[in-house]
Amino acid sequence: MENGTIKKKAAPRRKTPARPKSLYSQDELKEIFRRFSIQRPEPKGELEHVNPFTLVVAVALSAQATDAGVNKATRALFKVADTPEKMLALGEEKVRDYIKTIGLYRNKAKNVIALSQMLVDRFGSEVPRTREELIMLPGVGRKTANVVLSMAFGQATMAVDTHIFRIANRLRLAPGKTPDEVEDKLIRLIPDEYLYHAHHWLILHGRYCCKARKPECEHCVIADLCRSPEKTCDVPAPLVELPPQLFGPTP
Repeated sequence: MENGTIKKKAAPRRKTPARPKSLYSQDELKEIFRRFSIQRPEPKGELEHVNPFTLVVAVALSAQATDAGVNKATRALFKVADTPEKMLALGEEKVRDYIKTIGLYRNKAKNVIALSQMLVDRFGSEVPRTREELIMLPGVGRKTANVVLSMAFGQATMAVDTHIFRIANRLRLAPGKTPDEVEDKLIRLIPDEYLYHAHHWLILHGRYCCKARKPECEHCVIADLCRSPEKTCDVPAPLVELPPQLFGPTP
């Protein structure tokens, strides 16, 4: 157990429908994620938390906000309210005071109190371990549920945030018009042995290398395999054995 979360091997993935059409062969997909695995062997999310409850709150607060901004607000909050009961005792007004630097903080404070109440009333103050139950919580959607299932309970999921949605479409890896469509394609395309960490690899790749405004292809570990029309340069395969810090921060 680390930071109050449970670490365990990802459960075997259910059999899925046929592999969707892709510009990348299965060998190329394996090579892409093999390189990511060498670059960042143990990728971790950047939202700070101390247990599954604070993780749910942190991810819910991160909508339309940066992880750094959320961490800055929640460090003090989680010191005084790291359980649903403590959060309820704090009350909505005081929660607002702690998170007022985060966008949409008024509505988010309402959701934090409401989800805390539901956890107490319906789930015995424990964070549920299924997606169906998690999305019942106020302010928790499919993406938040997938993050919690992965980071708190060791399940192999694909939480499609803005970075992954952009990467999947830009690289033509798993193009889709909606996050759900991209999630479905990625789950079916990514080799089983790499699926558990794939969510974090893609997020970190989008955050530190394949950036929104301009991708830094000269630093990219998969530049030679990439089929994006937005590539800024053509480069040979980099030496993935080089220190990871050359490719951006590793949490």
